[in-house]
Amino acid sequence: MPNQTASLPEVIAVLPAAGNGSRMQAGCPKQYLAIGAKTILEHAVDALLAHPRINRAIIAISPQDHWFHSLPLARDARIQVVPGGRQRADSVLAGLRHVDSPWVLVHDAARPCLHPDDLARLLAITEHSEVGGILATPVRDTMKRGARGAIDHTVERNDLWHALTPQLFPLALLKQCLQRALDERATVTDEASALEYCGYRPSLICGRADNIKVTRPEDLALAAFYLTHLHNKEIA
Repeated sequence: MPNQTASLPEVIAVLPAAGNGSRMQAGCPKQYLAIGAKTILEHAVDALLAHPRINRAIIAISPQDHWFHSLPLARDARIQVVPGGRQRADSVLAGLRHVDSPWVLVHDAARPCLHPDDLARLLAITEHSEVGGILATPVRDTMKRGARGAIDHTVERNDLWHALTPQLFPLALLKQCLQRALDERATVTDEASALEYCGYRPSLICGRADNIKVTRPEDLALAAFYLTHLHNKEIA
């Protein structure tokens, strides 16, 4: 049977990694905290490069970053480093300028638990979509809208989703939408919100809830648990 993956276009990954992760209260940006023998960033990149359609990753780091170049990633021929910007959108755009594939995948540098099945489902949309899509999980908890420290009202959770990464879009479309959103000073919290601002409707691809972003100190232990027990990955 022929290899279907070989006939599909290459996808280049962009990881915005210029943030300082102040909420982690650590001595380094959160993407450089260790889980086992690797940093969070290395786990995130490894999950992407394990797929045969992703052969390159572009990482946008802060000009003041003095941690990245001590990692094995810095000597990996598949990795390109570019200077990041003040906002996430600036860092993503900096990475997009070096992408030469028709599709680009953007992934959080602090999201180390991406499962290969989720990645495969997301990449499969390139066969039929002209807009792209994101991994997401349906909201399961009761949602409250707060006001001045108290509950204002309960929000109907039907059709509410937690947006995750990776997020996958045609390169030209993402560049156009991000640039327009920045030029018009729109609020852009992820790449999908830039497309939404420009009137597009990316697909929602249901992903696993263990694809967590390490944001607070307690997330580190949870990510280590998922990597060891749920993903059967060797991190010793």
